[in-house]
Amino acid sequence: MKRRIIMSMLAGATLLASTLFGAAPAQSADAAADAAAEAATGTAADVPAEFGSDWHDPLTAAPPVPKPAGPSCRVTLAEARFRDFTPYKGTYAPPRGCGDKWSKVVLRLEGKVKGRQFDRLGYVHVGGVEIFRTSTPQPSPDGIEWSVEKDVTRYSDTFRGSQDVEMLIGNVVDDTYTGIIDVKVTLTFYAGRQAATPDRVLTVGGDSTLTTPRNSERIVAEVYATGSGGGCEEYWYLTVPATAPYSCKADEGPYREVQIKVDGQLAGIAAPFPTVWTGGWSNPFLWYVVPGPRAFDIKPIEYDLTPFAGLLNDGRPHRVEVSVVGVPEGQSGWSTPVNVLVWQDAKSAHVGGKLTVHRSGDLTDTSTYTPGSEHRVDTEGGHRLTVAGYVDTSHGRVATTVTRALANTSVHRWTDGETMDALDAVWSDDESVTVDGRGPARTTRTQRTYTMDGTTTLGAADRLRTELTLGDRAAVTESRDGRRTGRRLLDDTYAGDATYTVNVPRDQRHAVGTSSERYRIRGSGVCYDRALTTAQGVLTKDRRGC
Repeated sequence: MKRRIIMSMLAGATLLASTLFGAAPAQSADAAADAAAEAATGTAADVPAEFGSDWHDPLTAAPPVPKPAGPSCRVTLAEARFRDFTPYKGTYAPPRGCGDKWSKVVLRLEGKVKGRQFDRLGYVHVGGVEIFRTSTPQPSPDGIEWSVEKDVTRYSDTFRGSQDVEMLIGNVVDDTYTGIIDVKVTLTFYAGRQAATPDRVLTVGGDSTLTTPRNSERIVAEVYATGSGGGCEEYWYLTVPATAPYSCKADEGPYREVQIKVDGQLAGIAAPFPTVWTGGWSNPFLWYVVPGPRAFDIKPIEYDLTPFAGLLNDGRPHRVEVSVVGVPEGQSGWSTPVNVLVWQDAKSAHVGGKLTVHRSGDLTDTSTYTPGSEHRVDTEGGHRLTVAGYVDTSHGRVATTVTRALANTSVHRWTDGETMDALDAVWSDDESVTVDGRGPARTTRTQRTYTMDGTTTLGAADRLRTELTLGDRAAVTESRDGRRTGRRLLDDTYAGDATYTVNVPRDQRHAVGTSSERYRIRGSGVCYDRALTTAQGVLTKDRRGC
């Protein structure tokens, strides 16, 4: 089905604060897109009894990237047909006609694929900087088209000069898996008043070293952490201790934590988002129209490293390393590319400073296996880290304190042969950043909560059923001198229920399934609310609130 679908995701992890507090009201969304979405909504009479050979093109309820009025310039970054693991390589030159300072830069990927194919993971690098990480939908025999948009204004420093471009969506095409992934990636530059962006965007070298400018006054690392590759780390949240009889094992169980270290010292901790790709939970019929949260726009984890600026600003290379707690030793399965965003003090040649507080709590990680006719693993884990430091800038001393607290609880149940497999899990990642200097102390607190509640059952006649609910939520609170100045809430909830016959040819699966997504943003002056519902691949509801 060829439909005009605009897919868009909010960009950034900690950048969620600036995104939400600067978001436009929902009523400013493009009216033509609204009308097209409403026209594409099916009625009960349109819904087939089961999935056929075609279905609605993929779409998401996430809000569109707001675009400023005025002149714009478009540059093609990559145009490729991926059939193997050969990356596309090209060159980028800055746009002509829009200057070198932009109010916004928007990346857009347009893709199409037909036949049969797995979900595939991909990335786009410009000048070695990873600006986009994505995964692909699984196609219908008749073919699908989809698109993704992302605000990439933060990488403006990279876009100001000519750069090498590399893109890869690793793929396998043979007699069985016939889908060639055809994509085009563009950047659109909007002329106007320059957005507040980092002065430099750096990458960590192959030797895991980083040299920052000596006048850095704010430093933020971002890590596009993904567990993938087809092994058990793609489903890390389902792994069990070695003593339990289950197909995916990890020494300590499913607790994962993405850590960043500076010269061997723990500098940041984070809970990875439990991304479910479009073949996840053994049931692609869940995802054919509506993907799980973040599946098409993988947000980086962000770490505020400003407390370490005094150390990093000595002009020497420093080791910056990322690791994932819980991965069995010697086992691959995680990708953790790092970008480092730097804001400089233009009036200082050298910004000195000092790390004043480094307090790491004990990491707790307990997985208890209980045998029985229904096996069970109960997991509890968590960690807490506080770091603080100051920098002496041309505008005075600025102190930054970062506190992050992680927690994970899960209950994993399964039967012999894994004919029933269920997980109920919650992850929380609570971060507070306080900046004290040049006026009242400013604090941004981001409370992230991720949830997964699902069951897969293989029943009579090889009928496999999956029921699954996923949640991606965040509450961002800003305050000055302890007085709250703003608050925004984001809630992205997916629910699906799909059944099909396994171990038979595709045309004999007799698949049925429903899915829905509701994406909401609430806060003073901001309201966005969109809900999607599908049945057997037909979009049955596209409702917009506010």
